[in-house]
Amino acid sequence: MTSPNAASLYERISADPELTQSLFRQALQDPSGALRRIVALGEAEGLPVTVEEVRDHLASLDDGATKQWLLKARGGL
Repeated sequence: MTSPNAASLYERISADPELTQSLFRQALQDPSGALRRIVALGEAEGLPVTVEEVRDHLASLDDGATKQWLLKARGGL
């Protein structure tokens, strides 16, 4: 089961194309750093998540764009 906070945080990030692109670029070069940044964003938004919750949520999605992102950033995710 995926974390409700992870799902809400994903929705917020997805709604901001600039942030989404920034995280994508970071994940290509520093996947672990991108995960830490997502966790920090969750804290700042009042939606605390762990790295594992983020990974689990991303793995549960049936979304072509997200799956493409995961394939490219697989090293740290």
